[in-house]
Amino acid sequence: MKTQINTNIQYCPQAAVRYAKVLYELNISKEAIQKAKDIFTEVPQLNDVFVNPTIREEQKLRVIDQVFPEEIRNFLKVTCQNQRMDLIGDIFVSYDRYCDEQNRVLNAVLTCVEPPSEVQLKEMKAFLCRKYNAVEANIEIRTDHALLGGFVLTAGSDEYDWSLKGRLNRLEQKLTWR
Repeated sequence: MKTQINTNIQYCPQAAVRYAKVLYELNISKEAIQKAKDIFTEVPQLNDVFVNPTIREEQKLRVIDQVFPEEIRNFLKVTCQNQRMDLIGDIFVSYDRYCDEQNRVLNAVLTCVEPPSEVQLKEMKAFLCRKYNAVEANIEIRTDHALLGGFVLTAGSDEYDWSLKGRLNRLEQKLTWR
């Protein structure tokens, strides 16, 4: 059973998506981008510094020069000068999503009561690759005992609900609509 949903999609502002595309087109190494992400994660006060209007831009640019890898400094400086550092987390999320899109990597979520076997997981990945013309499929596995049995596979805005709870809900709808 396939239904359309949009609940698991993380929203990113359009400006973050544009910055992510520029970051991708700059061909900055994945290591430098990951290092920048790690720095923002390890030192969350940096976000406060970059979005604080009382701190002069020259000081912010000096911090970028002192802390971040050389490859990504210009991108961060432009982002700072355009007062978009408040979007840096969204930019990195959009960047990862855009990289996957360009490399035809599909990310999906499998919600189930019990994790699937290796064979089942391999078959689901093969199904997703065929269905969405992807080179690779990554499946995040989540457990939810409320499903009672079966699974729900979500890829993009498509949901394949083969859970016992979903089947019971559909049966209830059919019976109450008559």
